[in-house]
Amino acid sequence: MAQVPGEVDNMEGLPAPNNNNLAARWESPDRGWEREPPAASTAAASLFECSRIKALADEREAVQKKTFTKWVNSHLARVGCHIGDLYADLRDGFVLTRLLEVLSGEQLPRPTRGRMRIHSLENVDKALQFLKEQRVHLENVGSHDIVDGNHRLTLGLVWTIILRFQIQVIKIETEDNRETRSAKDALLLWCQMKTAGYPEVNIQNFTTSWRDGLAFNALIHRHRPDLVDFGKLTKSNANYNLQRAFRTAEQHLGLARLLDPEDVNMEAPDEKSIITYVVSFYHYFSKMKALAVEGKRIGKVLDQVLEVGKIIERYEELAAELLAWIHRTVGLISNQKFANSLSGVQQQLQAFTAYCTLEKPVKFQEKGNLEVLLFSIQSKLRACNRRLFVPREGCGIWDIDKAWGQLEKAEHEREAALRAELIRQEKLELLAQRFDHKVAMRESWLNENQRLVSQDNFGYELPAVEAAMKKHEAIEADIAAYEERVQGVAELAQALAAEGYYDARRVAAQRDSVLRQWALLTGLVGARRTRLEQNLALQKVFQEMVYMVDWMEEMQVRVRAKHGGGCQEHREGCRP
Repeated sequence: MAQVPGEVDNMEGLPAPNNNNLAARWESPDRGWEREPPAASTAAASLFECSRIKALADEREAVQKKTFTKWVNSHLARVGCHIGDLYADLRDGFVLTRLLEVLSGEQLPRPTRGRMRIHSLENVDKALQFLKEQRVHLENVGSHDIVDGNHRLTLGLVWTIILRFQIQVIKIETEDNRETRSAKDALLLWCQMKTAGYPEVNIQNFTTSWRDGLAFNALIHRHRPDLVDFGKLTKSNANYNLQRAFRTAEQHLGLARLLDPEDVNMEAPDEKSIITYVVSFYHYFSKMKALAVEGKRIGKVLDQVLEVGKIIERYEELAAELLAWIHRTVGLISNQKFANSLSGVQQQLQAFTAYCTLEKPVKFQEKGNLEVLLFSIQSKLRACNRRLFVPREGCGIWDIDKAWGQLEKAEHEREAALRAELIRQEKLELLAQRFDHKVAMRESWLNENQRLVSQDNFGYELPAVEAAMKKHEAIEADIAAYEERVQGVAELAQALAAEGYYDARRVAAQRDSVLRQWALLTGLVGARRTRLEQNLALQKVFQEMVYMVDWMEEMQVRVRAKHGGGCQEHREGCRP
């Protein structure tokens, strides 16, 4: 569990049972109810002790959850927030951020919008990073533990926050001023000092010492004796004492009711829950004492009327400087001219974020200081029965608030415009990457087909040339079907140019290169068809010539055969 080392004593828990030894006893082949009854009895006792320890742990966890939930709500009420389930409502990081802002008085980085797990992890991580910057040691607690609703670690984180912002600030000096205690010991010492002398009240810890309710009533009676009749309370009526103390603290002191009587009047009260509630008493009564001291101090300061004039001059000077900064900043961030590239817009967004997280908080603090300064001026004048100070026109708090509202409006518009431009530039970059990918594919295809149609390997016979013609027709069909893809490159280039893409010249040059190669390819294809057609016609002429020669040879044979037969008959007729 997360803790603040060196400032708060570790909370002692119940010892964990030795589960390995227990399992070994139950799994041992030598165990037997009749042969070793003592061992079996020990195992049963161990199991009962384990179940009892777990039940107590679960009970403490339930009390802690209820107490911490009420404690969180008591602080979130200042900003109009409320949670129902501690484990579930801290998971997205929004409530955790608001809680830390309320407790620390500082402005944390704005939570990331979105309901995805990654957004919740980012928001919780911002809160944990803020705690680390506050020198809070977080042990074994990660953003995924809180987002996943880990019960033990969520309770540990809230307890760490309570330690840091409620308990760590407690410092009590002993009467001899030789020893200074802090945190838990200091709170315990404060309780002992405030309840000293009350009968039957002996605070030695933050558990059983509070079960009868007398300690709570004694604390209230010490500071507000008009609220509690301590003499009528009895130690035996614990629930009544607790109920009365809790109700009185809630109704008259305004302290949130973090505990119920059954949470305290039990065998083993949860120490952390009681500390969380008791520390609210400490802060309330310490603040009451501080207000009294502050009243005396202001009374003395108000006697120095001559200082009022200097304070007024200081106020007007600071107000003028703050207003000048606001107007100058509004003019700067109202400029909607953005860099025409993704990296440029990202740099502008980073600069705007740095302004929101570094520069603006300082000015917001100055604005708050001006309000305090004006209040101090008016208080001094009112105490001296003098006319209240009226700032010169344009330098009043209301003028600063109005200008601050304009600043926040300009910031909102600037952020919205920046993010819209960032999204547009991201889309353009994706479109440009798609264009480059298609250009590379088209150029590779065009080069390959240019090489293919540049070869005139038609053959030297009519069948070969006819086969080459069919192959060429297939190539032409393939190229014709590819024209749509080439046009797709041109359409992408046109879309990038229409959106004002910063590298539109390069895109146009690559588009023109692809179109030139396409025109070259179509020209090569047409020229190759012409050559093929000529070659085919020539082969057909050769074929006709071959047919003619064959015919002539055939006719010659026939003529010879015919003439040769007539001569033979003539010779036979002439024989004696």
